[in-house]
Amino acid sequence: MSGKKIVVIGEILVEIMADTIGDGFRDAQPLTGPFPSGAPAIFADQVARIGQPVALISAVGDDDFGRLNLDRLGRDGVDVSGVFVDTERPTGSAFVRYRGNGDRDFVFNIGHSAAGRLNVTDTVEALMATADHLHVTGSSLSSPEFVALNLRAAESVRSRGGTVSFDPNLRREILSAEGMPEAMSRMISMTDLYLPSGDELTLLTGAITPEAAIEELLGLGVQAIVHKRGAIGASFHCGNGSHAVKAFPVDEVDPTGAGDCFGGTFTALWLRGMEPREALRLAAASGALAVTRRGPMEGTATLGELEAFARRMTGAAR
Repeated sequence: MSGKKIVVIGEILVEIMADTIGDGFRDAQPLTGPFPSGAPAIFADQVARIGQPVALISAVGDDDFGRLNLDRLGRDGVDVSGVFVDTERPTGSAFVRYRGNGDRDFVFNIGHSAAGRLNVTDTVEALMATADHLHVTGSSLSSPEFVALNLRAAESVRSRGGTVSFDPNLRREILSAEGMPEAMSRMISMTDLYLPSGDELTLLTGAITPEAAIEELLGLGVQAIVHKRGAIGASFHCGNGSHAVKAFPVDEVDPTGAGDCFGGTFTALWLRGMEPREALRLAAASGALAVTRRGPMEGTATLGELEAFARRMTGAAR
């Protein structure tokens, strides 16, 4: 097993979910939650449950929502020493309601929450200075300050021979912000493992087709690309060829966080040197298990649970 330590910088939230399907939050309605959430936090929790060392750099409020997250992450093995407890701002939150067509309506409080403020403490500096691997998620690139910190951390990790993974998870309007195209070009130039979903594969390239995007990214120095395609499955691409796996068929309850579980599993196993096809299969199992649980972090699983699930589903398909 590799002892390489992963560091993730980004938001910790609570998620509160509407119990009924419909449009938005303009009427009083039953809700369930709070659930621990935030893309970087979900990723880190899944990595920890695999048994890989991982630290999260973030902030929560001095409130029950913050304590809920810290208790959960700490219990699952995430190093939360780099999580700042902000006495002036509340923990970030996301309210979500599903529509009949599967789309979602959100009400976020991130920018004005503890997660929206940068707190680079001595502990944070020490974590960045000793990390073997940095994971970057596009949802955390919410301001020039957070972009700059992720870029500085990536440069620090790579200067020591470490590696960087990048899950773009970027809205196109964010990419139009001043300085973002240049910043994302720098990020891609330092990315070893790229984890786009759907049409994000071409998002940070000049390519139109997936094949051209893969060729361009590999030419820029990306070592490996894992293309997440939801219910279709996922594919792995590197200079030596490609592999693909189908998604495991499950009854979807809540897709939020599935991509982060997939990414956390694949990244941890990739760092251990697992054969890409097997790492891809277990990552697909991780994403499938995640969608069967209500709550974005409730479907994280241990390696043993993922292996058992994959065996069971493969046997059932025969």
